[in-house]
Amino acid sequence: MTKQKTKKAVVKRMKLTKTGKVKRSHAFTSHILVRRTTKRKRQLRKDGYCVGKFEVNMRKLLGGS
Repeated sequence: MTKQKTKKAVVKRMKLTKTGKVKRSHAFTSHILVRRTTKRKRQLRKDGYCVGKFEVNMRKLLGGS
């Protein structure tokens, strides 16, 4: 069986941490920020982590095991 190729679209958006977690950025941060509170915008700057089955799928697409 051949190796599974890495999905380049996922590589651009997510990263694997050293412990194997999948790190991602939050949505809703690019434009029309006037309607969001300062607290919300500040919280969206922090990185998020994928969890559950979604994390497993993303790890496979990133080329990790």
